[in-house]
Amino acid sequence: MKALTPVLVILSIAVLLLASCAPGPNTLRGTQDADGKVAGFWNGLWHGIITPVTFVVSLFNKNVNVYESRNSGGWYNFGYVIGLSVIFGGGGRGSGGMRRRNRED
Repeated sequence: MKALTPVLVILSIAVLLLASCAPGPNTLRGTQDADGKVAGFWNGLWHGIITPVTFVVSLFNKNVNVYESRNSGGWYNFGYVIGLSVIFGGGGRGSGGMRRRNRED
């Protein structure tokens, strides 16, 4: 029974951490901002690219958000992920490195 307690504690912590990452609904999706616009693919791409700077600014300014909640949905998300991939390298660098390492062996 004593050996089972640490496993249950670790499992409970893991479940809580995973549950805290679950996304919620975006009730503002598809709604217009003050200018009457809805963020689409190109805004998502731009927001993904500037995410590192926006994150730092958002730590000090409560009026700055990392992600535009008034967006078009899937296309905005797609652009955002592409923009993040542009900045953080996506998976391309990792696969290229594997090929080079295999050739050297």
